Order: sequence, then structure tokens, then C-alpha cells
Amino acid sequence: MTVAGVWPWIAFLAVVLAILAIDLGLLNKKAHVVSVKEAGIWSIVWVAVALAFAGAIFVMRGTQAGTEFLTGYLIEYSLSVDNIFVIVLIFSFFGVRDEFQHRVLFWGILGALLMRGAMIAGGTLLISRFHWITYVFGAFLVITGVRMAFQDDEEIDPDANPVIKLIRRIIPVSPHYDGQKFFVQAADERGVVRRMATPLFVVLAVIETMDLVFAVDSIPAVFAVTRDPFIVFTSNISAVLGLRSLYFLLAGVIHKFRFLKFGLAVVLAFVGLKMLAAVKYEIPTLASLGVIFVVLGASVAASLLIPVEESSSRHP
Repeated sequence: MTVAGVWPWIAFLAVVLAILAIDLGLLNKKAHVVSVKEAGIWSIVWVAVALAFAGAIFVMRGTQAGTEFLTGYLIEYSLSVDNIFVIVLIFSFFGVRDEFQHRVLFWGILGALLMRGAMIAGGTLLISRFHWITYVFGAFLVITGVRMAFQDDEEIDPDANPVIKLIRRIIPVSPHYDGQKFFVQAADERGVVRRMATPLFVVLAVIETMDLVFAVDSIPAVFAVTRDPFIVFTSNISAVLGLRSLYFLLAGVIHKFRFLKFGLAVVLAFVGLKMLAAVKYEIPTLASLGVIFVVLGASVAASLLIPVEESSSRHP
């Protein structure tokens, strides 16, 4: 990568870190319950930032790159909606108070930046050296889409999470929350004062591992749209940054979108087939964007027109 090629990465990361610093250090320094209004405003802000960045890509790198960014962003943003239900279950399971959920998701986003950056770098390296890996990614996405379409939601069992077991082996975990702290100095069962992780840190670890699982699906899906690591990374992170506000906006009504999971399954299967078909026929990126938009729009519209019965709806 040339020096000129490094600057867009530096500029993007600088803007992201600056916004996150303002978010936590100034606007959300004090723990509070995020209202639907506040979540809606921040959702608009993050979407506007992503669209502004897309506009910059259109101007500086052309229509093809800009369309690839928008398609990758739409894929990742729509898949993030599926993450929300899992996050609701995790917060409910651990009894995390509403005012502390923003802090957990904030640090979860920082962890996602590092993990997804490493996964994208690894995926780019694999594709550049082993072209056949694209067919593995494509087949994986098709299989994942089929499973998502026909498999019922599974209950989350955080106690079976291997990361939690590892944390408890390495550092003792306090039985009680201590505000929004991740670590405290507390006495163990023998009365010895030592550094302990709080249950809030355990929740953060579960959120991070769940994001890693979701990234295994979403990152190959964006590689089906473009092989440009800069577009893959920026579209992925732009969508992930809006996940917190989207969570607070939709957490209470996510169960009402009964057909959304099927729509997401169709999207995953489509991008997988697109990757498999690329050897003989390259589906235009603009056409892919249209297909994804129509599928997601139809699933949301169907959910609103055919609402789930209240007696059978799922309440976290």
C-alpha cells in the first residue's frame, strides 16, 4: 500500500474515533436511560454520516466504488438488525439496567472495530492468495441463509459461553454489579481483597463474542460485493457504529418484524449465489443493491401488514 493509499484509512479512523470520543466523553459521560427520541436522532446522525462518506467515495473514487460502499453498508446494517434480538436476550438474561446498556454497547463497538479489522485483513489476504476461497465463502453464505430461513430462534445460554468460563478461570467475578464499572476491588469468599470483574464485564465479553459470530456471516457477504478492503472495512464499520442507536430504537418492537429474519436469509443466500456465479457471470453491483433493497423492504412491509398475534409474540 502506498503512502497516498494509507491516508484514507487514517482519515476514516480519525473521524470514527473523534465521534466516539465525543459520544462517551462529552454527550454520554453520565449513565442514563437512552430514550427513543435520543436513539432516533442518533440513528439519523449515523446514517447521515454514512451517506456523506458514500458521497465522498462517489466523488473521489467513482460510481462503482460508491455503489459498492452503499451495497455493503446496506447488507451489514440490515444484518445488524438481527443482532438486536440477541442483544435484548443477553441484557435480559443478565439483568443489565437500562442506564448501563449504552456503556456496554459503546465498548462493544470499539472491540468490534479491532476484531472486524483483523477479520477483513485476513479475508483479503486469503482471497488474494487463494482465489478458490471465494467459492467457500459463497457456499457458506448460501448454507447460512437456508439455515436462517428454516431454523427457529435458539435460546441464548451465556453460561455455556467458553469466553465466560475462561474469564472465571483467569479472574474472579464479583456476584454484584457496581454501577457502570467493569472491574472493582472487592473481598472474595475468603475475605481477601482483590481485583474482580463485575457482571457488566461478563456481559461485555458475551456481546463481543456474539459480534464475532455475526461477523463470520456479514464480512463474507460484503466480500461478495467488492474485494476492495477499504470499501469492505468502511462499509462494515459505518453500519456497526449505528448499531447502538438502532438497538435503543428497535429493542422494544423488534419481535414485531416477523418476516425480517426470512428476508435476511434471502439476502445472505443471494450474495452467496452471486459469489458462486462470479466465475461465469458477474451480477452488477447496482442490480445487487436493488435486489437487497427490495427483499428487505418486502419483508418489513409484510411484517407490518401481517402483524404477529400479541398472544404469540416474543417478549424478551
